[in-house]
Amino acid sequence: MSADEPRVVVVIPARYASTRLPGKPLVPLAGKPMVQRVYERARQAQTVHHVVVATDDQRIMDAVRAFGGQARMTRVDHRTGTERIAEVAAHEEGDVFINVQGDEPLVDPAAIDAAVAALLEEPAAQISTVATPIRHGGDIMDPNVVKTVLDFEGNGLYFSRAPIPWIRDTQQKIHVKYWKHLGLYVFQRDALLEYPTLPQGELEKIEQLEQLRWLENGWKIRVAEVQHDAVSVDVPEDIARVEKLLHEQKL
Repeated sequence: MSADEPRVVVVIPARYASTRLPGKPLVPLAGKPMVQRVYERARQAQTVHHVVVATDDQRIMDAVRAFGGQARMTRVDHRTGTERIAEVAAHEEGDVFINVQGDEPLVDPAAIDAAVAALLEEPAAQISTVATPIRHGGDIMDPNVVKTVLDFEGNGLYFSRAPIPWIRDTQQKIHVKYWKHLGLYVFQRDALLEYPTLPQGELEKIEQLEQLRWLENGWKIRVAEVQHDAVSVDVPEDIARVEKLLHEQKL
C-alpha cells in the first residue's frame, strides 16, 4: 500500500441473536461456519487491506480466531449493524470502511471492489453501495426486495420496498429497468463515525430502511451497478440452497 493509497477495511457485523435463525454466524455451510465463508470471500477483494468481524458474543469471537481471522468485541446495544461498525472504526486504523453483511457467504469480491471504486472516484462522496438489475418479475412487488432509482450521475435518489419507478401509463409499451439494492456499504471514515449522531427520519421509520437516514440528512449515496445478486441466509430453509450453490461453484 502506497503512502497516498487509502487503507480499506472490511467489517463484518455478526450478532449471535437472530429471531429466525439463532447463532446464524456459526451455522455450518459445507464444512465451514458462515462467518468464515463471508470472511474468506471479503479477503479476495483486490482493494481490501484488512478484514475484521464485529461481534457481541464470545462464541463468535472464538470461532473467528479458530480459523485465523481477526475479530473485535462490541457493545450489545447497537440498533443497527452500521452502528456496530462505527464502534470498530473508532478504534481501527483505516480510511475507508466496508459493511459486508454477515449472512451473505457468497458475496462477490468484485462487487466489493466496484463499491469502493464508486466511492473513491467521487472525492466529495461519503457513502457508496451496489445495485443489480432485477431479473425476476416477482421481485418488483416483493417488499423484501429493496428497489432503488438513480440520478444521471449514479447517485441514489431513493430506496424503497415499493416498486419504483411506478408505471402510470400501462397502455403504452415502456421498458423499465428495475434495480435491486444490495446491502453492501462503503464509508469514508468520518462519515461512518458521524452516522450514530444523525437523527432518524420519518421515511426510515416507515420503510424500515436505514439507508434512508443518510438521504433524509442530505447525504449522497453513490450506487455502483453490478451483475452479482445477493444470496443471504435468513431462515433454516436457506442453508441447503446455499450449500448447493457452494458445491456448484466449488467453494
